[in-house]
Amino acid sequence: MSTGILINSTSYEVRLALVEDGTLSEFHMQKHSQKGLMGNIYKGKVVRVLPGMQAAFVDIGLERTGFLYVADVFVPPSSHREKSCIADCSNSHVRAQALRIENLLTEGQDIIVQVNKDPIGTKGARLTCHITLPCRNLVFIPLTDHIGISRKIEDEEIREKLKDQIEKIRPQGAGFIVRTVAEHATLEELEADMEFLLLLWDDISDKKENMSAPALVYEDLDIIFRSIRDFFSRDVDTLIIDDPVGHQKLLEFVKTFAPQLQKKISLYCEKELPLFEAHNIEADIARATEKKVWLRSGGYIIIESTEALSVIDVNTGRFVGKNNLNDTIFKTNMEAAVEIAYQLRLRNIGGIIIIDFIDMENENHREELFNTFSDAVKKDKSRNNILKLSEFGLVQMTRKRNSENLYQLMCEPCHYCSGEGVIRSRRTICYDIFRKISRNAGKAKGSTITLRVHNRIADMLNIDEEFTMGLLEKDTGKRIIISPSKDLHIEKYEILWQR
Repeated sequence: MSTGILINSTSYEVRLALVEDGTLSEFHMQKHSQKGLMGNIYKGKVVRVLPGMQAAFVDIGLERTGFLYVADVFVPPSSHREKSCIADCSNSHVRAQALRIENLLTEGQDIIVQVNKDPIGTKGARLTCHITLPCRNLVFIPLTDHIGISRKIEDEEIREKLKDQIEKIRPQGAGFIVRTVAEHATLEELEADMEFLLLLWDDISDKKENMSAPALVYEDLDIIFRSIRDFFSRDVDTLIIDDPVGHQKLLEFVKTFAPQLQKKISLYCEKELPLFEAHNIEADIARATEKKVWLRSGGYIIIESTEALSVIDVNTGRFVGKNNLNDTIFKTNMEAAVEIAYQLRLRNIGGIIIIDFIDMENENHREELFNTFSDAVKKDKSRNNILKLSEFGLVQMTRKRNSENLYQLMCEPCHYCSGEGVIRSRRTICYDIFRKISRNAGKAKGSTITLRVHNRIADMLNIDEEFTMGLLEKDTGKRIIISPSKDLHIEKYEILWQR
């Protein structure tokens, strides 16, 4: 399987596409005016402690305060009385002793926190005291005596070798996690990453002492550099970027942290055809915000998202099958399972997800469908948890949500329906007007009523409701004049009583 990273960089945004065998698998974008916060470290100030929620709100200098849950706070056993906050790899100390937020934090207290989930919708950033500093091969966990190895490195011999290497070169008490990409890393590469991370933490520690809260202590890498750190695994064959300045910065970056990657990075110089269009990416991005996704067989899935959860519905559509109904349903569900796993990753859909597969009576078919879906989501780097297929054909799952999904990034609520998805019908609006005229006609002294309405409402009043308008004029004794206005919202209108 060929895998490549495409980066389209402009003065206003950077877009990153992960392409596997010519198909867009992941899409990320960063607008320079709306840069993400995840990974940033702040010196914040606790503004409110909520014992009832076992959480605290922390001011980190943003429009909305960040949210810090008690399990993301750790106070060392030796310094319970001190109000200093450090990280703990598993938060086991907080859970084991059932410590409460009001005993750990006080309002007005300064605290060092890291953003581990960007603000989404109306929610502020999710914060943690569990500071992590990632590099190409390692993740540094300051003040935590722990060595971890990525679960995706499955060879036990390699795991033990990496653990021994880290144990030999790490400072006493320093915690590190070995990333998947480091499976075949040399000792020199691990040492270089470790030295960089230790120096970075020293710099952060010095900065935070001289800052007043709220303040940004450390800003994480932008999306171009993160493409090397987070996406450029050994499976990636090429990275193509269309910005000469960004290309030069990438080469300088990998020269320090991953010199073996320099030969895989290239600059796209074609001027007639933009990079994403040359690789047929633009059309895939456009389709990634549509609710209906067609399957090759003729079936389709519908994807609906709310703030709390996402629902995916599977339908046979135009697919009528060949043999019998059970086979038709089974084939549609199997095809949908693979497509849904792909769409979750592409659209970055997180949180609670309910999938409504077409109900199947055959138990073997149900088991095979679940296994197929479970295998399909293994390509996804985001952590997920899938429950067994229910008797109603429902699959319940969660997928870790760290940032806004593609729909939230590229779309905004309709200015007509404000995100409701529907508006009141024209006839409903007409009858609302009739009721208001009938109710207030006796109070008005004038003989004329002017209705200022949207063009489409005016058409219905003049044509479909012409008879009703005549009766209304007779009952009220008023002459009604309709004044169309295309600038009005279709649900808005004005009733002007004139003498």
